[in-house]
Amino acid sequence: MTNLNNPKYYINRELSWLRFNSRVLAQSTLKHLPLLERLKFLAIYATNLDEFYMIRVAGLKQLFSARVVESGPDRLTPLQQLREIRAYLNREKNELVRSYKEITSLLEKEGLFIQEYNELDTELQKKADDYFFEHLFPIVIPIAVDSTHPFPHLNNLSFALAVKLTDKDNQTETKFGMVRISRMLPRFVQVDDEHYIPIESLVERHIENLFPGFIARSVSAFRVTRNADIVIEEEEADDFMEILEQGLKLRKKGAFVRLEIQSGADEEIVEFLNAHFKIFPRDIYEYDIPLNLGTLWQIVGNQHFAHLTLEPNKPKILPPFEENRSIFDTIESTEAMLVHPYESFEPVTRLIQSAAKDPKTLSIRMTLYRVEKNSPIVAALIDAANNGVQVTVMVELKARFDEENNLVWAKSLEKAGAHVVYGISGFKVHAKITQVIRKVDNKLKFYIHLATGNYNGATAKIYSDVSFFTSRPEIATDATTFFHILTGFAKKQRLKYLSMSPTQIKPKILGLINDEIAHKEGGHIILKANSLVDQDVIKALYKASMAGVKIDLIIRGICCLKPGIKGISDNINVISIVGKYLEHARIYYFKHAKPNIFISSADLMPRNLERRIELMTPIENEKLAHTLKEILDLQIADNELSWQLKEDGEYIKKDRGDEKAINSHNILESYINKLYKSLYKDRTKKSGNLSRKFNNATTIQ
Repeated sequence: MTNLNNPKYYINRELSWLRFNSRVLAQSTLKHLPLLERLKFLAIYATNLDEFYMIRVAGLKQLFSARVVESGPDRLTPLQQLREIRAYLNREKNELVRSYKEITSLLEKEGLFIQEYNELDTELQKKADDYFFEHLFPIVIPIAVDSTHPFPHLNNLSFALAVKLTDKDNQTETKFGMVRISRMLPRFVQVDDEHYIPIESLVERHIENLFPGFIARSVSAFRVTRNADIVIEEEEADDFMEILEQGLKLRKKGAFVRLEIQSGADEEIVEFLNAHFKIFPRDIYEYDIPLNLGTLWQIVGNQHFAHLTLEPNKPKILPPFEENRSIFDTIESTEAMLVHPYESFEPVTRLIQSAAKDPKTLSIRMTLYRVEKNSPIVAALIDAANNGVQVTVMVELKARFDEENNLVWAKSLEKAGAHVVYGISGFKVHAKITQVIRKVDNKLKFYIHLATGNYNGATAKIYSDVSFFTSRPEIATDATTFFHILTGFAKKQRLKYLSMSPTQIKPKILGLINDEIAHKEGGHIILKANSLVDQDVIKALYKASMAGVKIDLIIRGICCLKPGIKGISDNINVISIVGKYLEHARIYYFKHAKPNIFISSADLMPRNLERRIELMTPIENEKLAHTLKEILDLQIADNELSWQLKEDGEYIKKDRGDEKAINSHNILESYINKLYKSLYKDRTKKSGNLSRKFNNATTIQ
C-alpha cells in the first residue's frame, strides 16, 4: 500500500510561497502591460516579501533556535528551509533588479524619471535643494553614535542612512552615525511633475549640512526588518485589549531578521551596523536599486501619467440590487450573489446603513476582520448603536497588521454602546457574516450576508470575492447560533446547515472528497482557494486521484500538493491565476454532492481548518450555483493569467499554442460591463438573470 505520508509527495510551504511571489514579480516583466502597472507589481512583490521575512522567516529562526528538527509533511528542517530561502532570494534578486531597471528606463522614454540627485540638471537640483531645507532639514534626525550617544532604537521596517565621518580639524579620527528618515516623509521626492528622486539621494547630498564640521567619507541607505509576530497568552489576559496593545509595542522590539543595504556599502559601515543588529550574514541583502520598493505606489499614483496604467474598472450594480426598492424586500424575494470586484460592494454597505436607519431594526450582528480606515460600515454600526439598535460586533483584534486599526474601531463601537466581542480564546475569528433582525407585522425577519472576503470596500475593488445574501430560515437559525457561540459560553455546539471550523469544515470537505471517490472516473472535484497546505486534505485528494476522480485545483498561492506523480496524482491539475485582481474567493465544487458547490472564508490550511472560526456555505440556489461553476470553468480554461504547477514544484506559464486567448479577469470584467449596458439601454425591459446571461456568453466557452 502506498505511504501517502512520504515527504517526497509534498512541496515545502515556504518554498511554494516564494514561487507565488515570483509569479507576482513575473507580472512586472510582461511587455503588454502598461509601464506603471508593471511598476505596481514590483511594489506588491516587495511588500509581500517584507511580510514573509517578518513572519515566516522570523518563525523559522525561532524554530531553529528552539532546536526543532522537522516542521512539515515535507520533513525539511528549519535550517534547511532557511538555506533554501536565502539561496532562492539571492538568485531572484537579479531578476528584481533587471525588471526595475528596464521599467524605469522605459518610463524615461515616456517622460517620467526616477533618478539620483546627481543625475538632475542644475535647475532641478536647485529645486531639490530648496525642498530639502524647507521640508526635510527640520524633520530628518542626524544621530551620532559614540560612548555618550547610544545606538538608537529602530522600529520594524525603519529606513535610514548610515554615515562614516571624519572631523574636518582631525581627519585621522573616524566617527559613525546615521540619519533617520521618518516614514511620514515621502519615499521619493517629487521635484516636478515628471521627476522623482529617492529621498536618501537628496539627504546624502546634504549630509555635511546635518553634521556641520564633519566630512562625509561614506554614506549608505539601509533598512531593517524585525520579527513582527505577536504571541499573546490569552489565558493570562484579564483585559485582552490591554494585552494586545502591549504586544503591538513589543512588535517594534522584535529580533532583527534582515538587513537591506545599498550595493557597494563601505565594509566598515556594514560592520558598524551589524555590531548592533547581529543579523546572520546571509540575511544581509545588497541592492543597487532603491530600497523599499513597496513605496512605488507613490509613483504609480501620479495622475499626469494615468495613461500608463490600465483603465480602472468601475464595479457595477446589477439586478436585483439596481432597482429602487428596499434592500430588505430584495433579500426577502430572492437569494442574491455578488462577484467582486466586477460587481459593486455598495449593496453590502447599503444593507448595514439601511438597517442602522430603519426603525424596524432590532439587531445587527457581524464579524469584522479587516476594514478600511474610514469604514462606512463601521460608521453605520456606530449610528445604529446610538439609535438604540442592539449592535453586536465580533472585532478580530488579532488580524495581523490590522490590530491597531481594529483597536480604534473596537473602542469607537464600545463608546457608542455596541456589544464588542474580541473572539474566542485560542482562535482567530475569520468568518465573514452579518445578520440583521427586523420586526415586521409583529414577526421577526432575518437578513443574512455571507462572504469569502472582508467587510472592506477598498479591497473589494481589487480582490476577487463572492458575497451571498439570503433570508433562508435554516441559515438564519445557524447565524443566530453562530453569534450565540461567539458571545456566550458554548460547548460542542454545531451548526446544522452551515459548516463551522474548527469542528465541521474539515470533516465536511474530507467527507465530500470521499463521496466523490465512490463515482471513480465519473467524479470531479474543483477547489479554488488561496492556499492548499493541510496534509489530510492533500492525502484525501491523492486517494481520489488514485481512484480515477478528476481534480482541478485553482490555488493562487501556496500549494503543498504535487500533481502528476504517476499512480498518485495523475488526475490532478493545479493552476494559479495571477493578474490584475487578487484572487481571494474560496469556492469548492463536488460534482455528485447535493448541493454540489460551496463558498467559504476558509482556505485549505491547518490554521483555517483547525485553529480559526470559519464558515462554509452551501449554495442551493441553482442559478447562483451555476454561475459559480461557470466562473470555475472559465478560470480552468484561462490560458493568459494561468500558471501550471509541475511535479517538481516549479510553475510554468500555460502554453495556449494556437488557442484563442482566454483572460478570465478581462472576460469577467467585459461581460459584466456589457450586461450593465444592456440593462440600462431600456429601463422598461425586465432585467435578465445574471447566471442565464453568463451561461450564454460565447467568450467563456
